[in-house]
Amino acid sequence: MRLNKRIANLGLASRREADRLIADGRVRVNGEIVTEMGHKVDPDTDQVSVDKAGMEAPLYLAVNKPSGYTCDAKANAQEPKVVTQLVDFDGVYPIGRLDKDSTGLIFLTNDGTLATALNHPEEFKEKEYEVVVDHPIAEGALVTLQKGMPLMGGHTRPTKTRRLSENRFCITLTEGKNRQIRRMCRKVGANVRHLKRIRIDSVELGDLKIGHWRHLSEDEVARLKTPSNPET
Repeated sequence: MRLNKRIANLGLASRREADRLIADGRVRVNGEIVTEMGHKVDPDTDQVSVDKAGMEAPLYLAVNKPSGYTCDAKANAQEPKVVTQLVDFDGVYPIGRLDKDSTGLIFLTNDGTLATALNHPEEFKEKEYEVVVDHPIAEGALVTLQKGMPLMGGHTRPTKTRRLSENRFCITLTEGKNRQIRRMCRKVGANVRHLKRIRIDSVELGDLKIGHWRHLSEDEVARLKTPSNPET
């Protein structure tokens, strides 16, 4: 296996970043610095390290998902465009989901601990979305969305809403039922034309361009791993 691919598989850097690290003399194979591009290693026997990084460094990425991509780890004939194709790392998978037609913030990781924490049914991490509907939405409809409603054999948790214009608003959920916002909007007589997730807990999409990604900071990861308080 090529050294840059092995580094990517270990979550230590993307392949392009790995090439730069190799050229800078920051990569060791079995304790020896390797600067040769195209150097090959045996993943079963060769020990690869980058500076003082561990062999199985956890990886945390924020991605601005475009429309048309599904939140699956691997592509298939039915869904050839998946969110993991947008990054340069192997071995990562999405936490949670965004509809194929929706855009915005989603996390990719190789850390099962974070995935478990965020996907736990009793977790109350906020997820904020910007919604555009097909016609002006009444104030009473926003109030109904805030209170929660019967949906899919259960009842949605209360939400927060914030009007942006006649047919555009933000809604904040603390759960993630299948196509929840689209279903809730239909119940108040509105059809979603565009749906973008702009925040998960304290992590904001900000000016991250669509189809691009960035590393989460240590502080962001620490906050995400901290249990939420449903009373706040």
